[in-house]
Amino acid sequence: MTVAKAMTECLAAEGITTVFGYPGAAICPFYDELEKTDIRHILVRHEVNGGHAASGYARITGKPAVAIATSGPGALNLITAIATAYMDSIPMVVITGQVNSDQIGRDVFQEADITGSAEPFVKHSYLLKRPEDTPEVFKRAFYIAGTGRRGPVLIDIPFDVQKAEIDFEYPETVDIRSYRPSSTGNGNQIKRAAAAIANSKKPLILAGGGLFTGNAAELMNKFAKQTGIPVVSTMMGLGAMPTNDPQFFGMLGMHGCKAANNAVNSCDTLILLGARVGDRAIAAMKQRDDLTVIHVDIDPAEIGKNLDVDIPIVGDLTLVLEQLLDVVKGGADLTDWKKVLDSYREDKPAEPAPAGYVNPKLFIRTLDKYLPDNAVVVADVGQNQFWTARNITINGGRFLSSGGMGTMGYSLPAAIGAKLADPSREVIAVCGDGSFQMQMMELATAVQHDVPVKVIVMRNNYLGMVRELQERAYDNRLTAVSLDGSPCFTKLADAYGIANELVDSPDKMDAAIQRMISSDKPYLIEVAVEEHEKTIL
Repeated sequence: MTVAKAMTECLAAEGITTVFGYPGAAICPFYDELEKTDIRHILVRHEVNGGHAASGYARITGKPAVAIATSGPGALNLITAIATAYMDSIPMVVITGQVNSDQIGRDVFQEADITGSAEPFVKHSYLLKRPEDTPEVFKRAFYIAGTGRRGPVLIDIPFDVQKAEIDFEYPETVDIRSYRPSSTGNGNQIKRAAAAIANSKKPLILAGGGLFTGNAAELMNKFAKQTGIPVVSTMMGLGAMPTNDPQFFGMLGMHGCKAANNAVNSCDTLILLGARVGDRAIAAMKQRDDLTVIHVDIDPAEIGKNLDVDIPIVGDLTLVLEQLLDVVKGGADLTDWKKVLDSYREDKPAEPAPAGYVNPKLFIRTLDKYLPDNAVVVADVGQNQFWTARNITINGGRFLSSGGMGTMGYSLPAAIGAKLADPSREVIAVCGDGSFQMQMMELATAVQHDVPVKVIVMRNNYLGMVRELQERAYDNRLTAVSLDGSPCFTKLADAYGIANELVDSPDKMDAAIQRMISSDKPYLIEVAVEEHEKTIL
């Protein structure tokens, strides 16, 4: 069979049923064969959004998802999505077309060195020059993407290679001598961690996004319940423990809540689970000599990178938590410690907005009342991200966002991917009017493929988070942050044939949200937000 046909056989062998992409001449042999299969292709309106949609799909399934583009600009447009997935450890296999093998390096039409360009943002990349290597390369790519610290793997395939004929047999196993991801934690380190936890009077678990990519959230909850240890989370770890659980004390970080930030600065033993502790999280943490830090992560490079660690444990979170559950049975009475943490909790009412506007925090709290427990909420980047993260309840559902890279334009394509991964879930994309205009073309994707995602656009006519920074740090010199000239978003939805409404007063919120959730089609709500609304309550 041709390599193009073999590529589809590789995807089928890996259980791939849906892919996201945008065709072009250099990838057409593969597309021609893809059309003959049962694999569903979702045509996005921009290559970067194919990558984001694959990201949303992978985050719900927990398995590598596939994004496809042609050579040159098509492949290069994917780099932002690849980098976004890399920073948040999302498993993806990215397939790109390339010019003919004998033309590589000659600057021919639509040639780009995508493997070189994407090198900083991939776990590994392949330029497939030998047709007979196709099955082995695909097997390795999916294995690398979906094991260890998950991440994107790139396969670049020249046009002539796709048309070459090979004898096809897909490998059943893979063995890469140079790639041996850790599994169980070191026994001595497990014992040291158990002893530190047993002797701790104020222990605290910090839940990171690795609990989702490592499929370990349920075990973390079991460990927390068995030991009685309170839990806080990074933004990417939101929902690892239900956010309404009395043992959960919120999201930490520069945009986090008082209870979580005070907890990390008051505890005597901090147990980091799948959290790389990026700068936004660590900004609220003080380095202290009296703090014992236990850090569990699959990637040894992350341990100690941003925070000094006393007990490092490299390993798969699922296996390490099982090891800890066997040896940690609890320690000191934590009643007083939990009372202290409870005293840090805040429940500030959302202040009423001026006439003609809605407080966005109040809108998210109202949305929260009507969402099913298993809903997926995808927040974009900017003020809307923290309005959502701070005011939504995740109890069996998922909160998705671009955490490490902070990529605007992520929420709608990622929501489309998440909805296709699990159609039974309600999926909501929340974005600002700035980020929405980076992705609004994907409304067409939702309509064409009948993906009933729901979109909330917070419209304040500014790049709100940058405006806040300029107000605070640049003497209120507002530069290039006004979004004057933006379209009417409800009319835009009309143009796509999408039901919509404008919410510009609190008394419209409940009915609009109920109509949106009851719809089995794409739906858009534009929320009028006062231009000087702040990020934090």
